[in-house]
Amino acid sequence: MSESTRADARQQGDVSEASGATSAVPTAASFAQLELPAEVLRALDEQGVTVPSPIQAAALPSALAGRDVLGRGRTGSGKTLAFGLGMLARTAGQRAQPKEPLALVLVPTRELAQQVGEALTPYVEALRLRLATVVGGASIGRQAAVLRDGAEIVVATPGRLHDLIERKGCRLGRVRIAVLDEADQMCDMGFLPQVTGILDQVRPDGQRMLFSATLDGDVDQLVQRYLRDPAVHSVDPSSSAVSAIEHHVFVVHGPDRYAVTTEIAARDGRVLLFLDTKHGVDQLTRHLRASGVAAAALHSGKSQPQRTRTLAQFKNGQITALVATNVAARGLHVDDLDLVVNVDPANDPKDYLHRAGRTARAGRSGTVVTLVLTGQRRETSQVMADADVAPKVTKVRSGEAELSRITGAKAPSGKPLDGGSAVPRSKNHNVPFGGLGSTKDAKSGSGGRPSPSRKSSEARKLAEARKAARVRRGG
Repeated sequence: MSESTRADARQQGDVSEASGATSAVPTAASFAQLELPAEVLRALDEQGVTVPSPIQAAALPSALAGRDVLGRGRTGSGKTLAFGLGMLARTAGQRAQPKEPLALVLVPTRELAQQVGEALTPYVEALRLRLATVVGGASIGRQAAVLRDGAEIVVATPGRLHDLIERKGCRLGRVRIAVLDEADQMCDMGFLPQVTGILDQVRPDGQRMLFSATLDGDVDQLVQRYLRDPAVHSVDPSSSAVSAIEHHVFVVHGPDRYAVTTEIAARDGRVLLFLDTKHGVDQLTRHLRASGVAAAALHSGKSQPQRTRTLAQFKNGQITALVATNVAARGLHVDDLDLVVNVDPANDPKDYLHRAGRTARAGRSGTVVTLVLTGQRRETSQVMADADVAPKVTKVRSGEAELSRITGAKAPSGKPLDGGSAVPRSKNHNVPFGGLGSTKDAKSGSGGRPSPSRKSSEARKLAEARKAARVRRGG
């Protein structure tokens, strides 16, 4: 695949085929037009999935035909079924030997692995196949036992799968379909050596599919090395922002960010709040619960059972404010989530778009709010511009009608959920809160402004490196 073809795939906004494709496969207007097993069609109907999304209509014919596929669609566009239905249809009727799966889906995070597994389960069961989810944070012994019993489909994070292979708990020599989902994030997270090591072990004559919300230079190495004459399907520009999302930037006074965040979290309805660090997430969660807000924390320091339970409680409404690091920026699907708040602004346009993509899913609308201090406006504006987002900028203070109108913010009950004393409230609510993600220490050396965390600095350097790479490529 030439560099010019890859550039076209990154830039175009319409469904297309690679210029080197040997045969063009038409898109499908309905699932019934595809050569899907009858069991899958019935399961789609039972799940209420009646019309293919654009990425599904474009990519499924190629996937079913056994072509290598390079696909891009925005987060929430239905990429999972775009690769999953083809993979399952081509695996139907086969039986895996112990420790030897037939199809593999690699994803960067536990949450995405869980979501992919849940999305595919109705169709796996309809075809009487077996699916194993292999991720860190859960018992490796139990996962090895599932693989010993035999699983045709394995959904895995690279690190845990690598560990199982090293323990001789899994062999990949019979894998004839390999999928990389969110490959760009796997590269960003440093998984490239593990990913290539895994792909080198699957059948060299098998089918490979790479899907992501973005296809940039970070995945070119994988495309060149592992995809053979792929069908290229791109239904959204790589930096596309969902049109159904309203984007807002709230400029807040430093100390008042504490009260603004608390009032937004106390709204009627669910809200997802993003911060940079685990410490910041934990600190804000404790504060919100002490203020009477049903909040819970989600980050990589939590065990997999904790993360699974927290997500389930957020989905069923027991938890109304989910406070998270970027582990929730991909792979989290919550029906009717209409508000996302960046308590700490995203340092990279891809991170911003993936955070924003947690709302306005499946054709619904949503709102994304980013809280910034005056000194953060320039950097945040650049991130927004790189993401092709033009937000409405508003100066807000806690208790104002405009804050409530946009987010539904209201004063919290003040009744602690875990016992202890209620959080004291000052008359103007402008109590400084050190630790809203941007620092692990409430102390500050310059006018109360916190120093950036190591993670924030690393994210900023990564964004600068990506920008430099784009300049070198002439993009």
